[in-house]
Amino acid sequence: MTTTQWTGNSGDALWDTSGNWSAGTPDKNSDVVFDNTNATGPVTVNLATGTYPTINSLSLTPIGGFYPTIIDGNSTSTDTTYLSINGPVTVADGYQIEFVGAVNTTITGTLTGDIYIDQSSTVVLYGDASAGNVSFGTTAGAQHNTLQIYDPDAIPASISTLSVDDTIVFSFDVGTGQPTWSQNSDGSYNLTGSNGVTMLQDVTFYPGSDPSQMVWDSAQGILNCFLAGSMILTSSGLQKVEDIRIGDEIIAYVDGKEISRPVIWAGKKRASVRADLPDDEAGYPVRIAKDAIAENVPYKDMLVTAEHCLFFDGKFVPARMLVNGRSISYDKSITSYDYYHIETESHSVIMADGMLTESYLDTGNRSSFKQSGNLVSIAPSRNLTWNDAAAPLDVSRAFAEPLFRQIEARANQAGYAAPTKAPALTNEADIHLVTETGAIIRKVREHNSHVMFMLPPGVKSVRIISNASRPTDVFGPFVDDRRYMGVAVADVRLLCAQHQYDITAHLQAEKPEGWHATDWADCAWTNGDAVLPLGNHLSGDKVGILSLTIRAAGPYLTQTQHMAQMKVHSA
Repeated sequence: MTTTQWTGNSGDALWDTSGNWSAGTPDKNSDVVFDNTNATGPVTVNLATGTYPTINSLSLTPIGGFYPTIIDGNSTSTDTTYLSINGPVTVADGYQIEFVGAVNTTITGTLTGDIYIDQSSTVVLYGDASAGNVSFGTTAGAQHNTLQIYDPDAIPASISTLSVDDTIVFSFDVGTGQPTWSQNSDGSYNLTGSNGVTMLQDVTFYPGSDPSQMVWDSAQGILNCFLAGSMILTSSGLQKVEDIRIGDEIIAYVDGKEISRPVIWAGKKRASVRADLPDDEAGYPVRIAKDAIAENVPYKDMLVTAEHCLFFDGKFVPARMLVNGRSISYDKSITSYDYYHIETESHSVIMADGMLTESYLDTGNRSSFKQSGNLVSIAPSRNLTWNDAAAPLDVSRAFAEPLFRQIEARANQAGYAAPTKAPALTNEADIHLVTETGAIIRKVREHNSHVMFMLPPGVKSVRIISNASRPTDVFGPFVDDRRYMGVAVADVRLLCAQHQYDITAHLQAEKPEGWHATDWADCAWTNGDAVLPLGNHLSGDKVGILSLTIRAAGPYLTQTQHMAQMKVHSA
């Protein structure tokens, strides 16, 4: 590794200018040092918009002159600059590093000392942050700041000036229920997940904000709404969705006729993208380009969430099932945003940006939204279902694929760039076993659909590991199956000490971990990493042969990793 220290000698304050560093522009092998001893004010370093610098570590080690280091992405919330720090970030006592200007910073190593997030910026913590402190800047207008915590060890020692416009994303198990705030003797707060795990500690709020205003969105929540700027057809003309209030009249389409319906509820929510998930689950908004469906449909680019439904031929279909990467695509430049619900007494087909779509269907998540305006509805959630919808939801391939192909053909005619080469596929399942001790067992024989493994004494359970892919990735987004599918296993037999045992745990109604529920009585699919209990048949010095009948396997994306991304060691 090479140590390079900020000098600023070139005078332009640019990160990419070699002359501003003692050993040249930092790269992934650089330990970056800021020493503000002689600084007469904050030291600001500007990152070029849209760049992706990566460094090994970052430290602020001044001796005197209490001025911060400011790393400025010079961007907006829709034009993010990225900084990856693969090792530790260390900030001397009494100082702080400020991340501003929509810079998205990932810290993989430890965090020691104080950091500050402002101006639509994001910080992602992977490593131990128990000696780190995070504070949020004030927000105004469309500015929002995000902290993402990937592991319980990455929870900072304290968080300060948290406001209702800031977002904290938890990428570890915190339970599925509502978390609980508790106040400490010094007035700060702790946040505990419904499963008892600590989520945040020593939290103080920006004046005017408090725990009661913070909205919890379960990681399993579905986003199905409009983004700001969507134009809704109302009885008085077009109106931005964010400006619609309770009592406003919007146009609904019933049996081909336009009727006015009052808005009975309007809500707003904040979303932050989880880039570690597949695009359709990460939370990226879907951008439907102008004229993507037909001329002037929509009449401008339309932004909706992936689960938001569009109306075709008397049915609703989620926007994600029509994404072609060209005229309909995930907008990855947007990593956090507000989105909006508007609800009528009856679920309605409405017009947004010249496109027929849906109003909000209250399936029970209304309480997680903030209401806008002076008039507030206190009606409870109605817990409706798709049986209460204005039209049926159809996620079948038979309905979605023809729509997808029509939109794709229109994109071709409009001159959109040809899609990238289709992902390479393989039918190689790479089936193997992993024991409780982590030993990898490869097949000793494969004949027709039977795969056999030699098991050592004492094995009571194995994991069936294989390649796994989601049908929606293999065949196309018009296939509404987003499960990771490994191999379909039928008969399983264990032969030992001249006895044959039928293993049927995977065929029971209550299946072990890693098996998908199925309508098949004699076969079940793994997710690429499935537990198979074997009992005590291999006790003592007994060895055995395990035979799996594989009913189906693949195809798989060649880049797909095993579902669990297990770190196992050969015995």
